[in-house]
Amino acid sequence: MVLWKDVYELGIPLIDQQHKKLFEIANEIDTLLNNELITDKYDPIVAIIEELRDYTKEHFAAEEAHMLATKYPKFLSHKVLHNDFIDKMNSIDYAQIDNEQNAYLKEILKFVISWLVDHILKEDKLISPT
Repeated sequence: MVLWKDVYELGIPLIDQQHKKLFEIANEIDTLLNNELITDKYDPIVAIIEELRDYTKEHFAAEEAHMLATKYPKFLSHKVLHNDFIDKMNSIDYAQIDNEQNAYLKEILKFVISWLVDHILKEDKLISPT
């Protein structure tokens, strides 16, 4: 389970709300991973990956619009990080998911949590007005 902490707050209500939603999606992954009653998790895994990919694109668009509106000087390098995340999500091998469902879920969860926390604390904090 991934818990939202006050330290992740940027002071930008829309962006903070979207970050919280990304944490909720990460928790959906964790819940599915730990659900031993579901033996075939392929369809739920695909659904979560698609939700994460789609919501992340929406979030990145909002965050990038904010950076442009505030004339954030490191916009391009920040956008590259967003594009790298999207590329990673688009490169997911669905055949591999089917073969090693729990292992793949663990890998996705580790990647998402690590990227999200690191990105918020190191990169997004730089766009914070506080």
